Amino acid sequence: MNRGYKIIIGILAFIVIAQAFFIFFNRPRKTEERKPIKVIVAEKPRKVPETVKGTIAIVLDDWGYNLTNLPVIEQIPYPLTLSVLPNLAYSQKVADLLHKRNFEIILHCPMEPLQKMPLEKNTILTTMDGQTIQKIIEINVDNFPYIRGISNHMGSRATEDSRTMQIILSELKKRNLYFLDSVVTSGSVAGIEAARTGVPFVKRDIFLDNQPEESYIKQQLYKLVAHAHRYGYAVGIGHDRKSTMEVLKQVMPVIAKDGYKFVFLSELVK
Repeated sequence: MNRGYKIIIGILAFIVIAQAFFIFFNRPRKTEERKPIKVIVAEKPRKVPETVKGTIAIVLDDWGYNLTNLPVIEQIPYPLTLSVLPNLAYSQKVADLLHKRNFEIILHCPMEPLQKMPLEKNTILTTMDGQTIQKIIEINVDNFPYIRGISNHMGSRATEDSRTMQIILSELKKRNLYFLDSVVTSGSVAGIEAARTGVPFVKRDIFLDNQPEESYIKQQLYKLVAHAHRYGYAVGIGHDRKSTMEVLKQVMPVIAKDGYKFVFLSELVK
């Protein structure tokens, strides 16, 4: 065999060996089993649902005698319903101002009591004919076009009288107003007549300030809270008095923090 063949055979042998090495090192290998990668997606923070222990509406009566307590009530950042007496020196002014400050306004309509006592101008009497009662309601409502409802100022005799209440409630129905019974007599027929007439109705649960002392008012407020906790809602009535509003300013934030919701009275009428 001459030298040329030897060289060719050597080259071919080299090529065969090189291919063998290439095939060996590049053979298919068992793939490592990989665990799926868990992609962690940040969840949006969930809002803790608000737990409302009870709903409370507070009504303050007898606005219109003066403007004394306006600076105090403006410091209370919760819904309040303010009941304005008609025909007083400051009735129109105080109602307009409080309405502009987003308080709910209702008319505190003077009605006949059982006891003999001085009466407000245009107090509705059970001896009045229907036309006279209708006229009083009409004048009062026209003076305060933004009112949401009417409550009785005094009125123990009037709210016990079915005929009188039927006339009053019929006028409220025409104007889409609700009636708040202050419940100054256990013999009130206002709720019965409101149901018959189809007028939205709500009644008072607790009087807050029959005594002017702040300790008493606080005690009554917590009775109101207990009532709201038991029944789901409560209506408290106080008055245009500095002591009452000072207590509300102090205590309402505490009650709200404890899980109770303050609302306008219109949210509780049925």
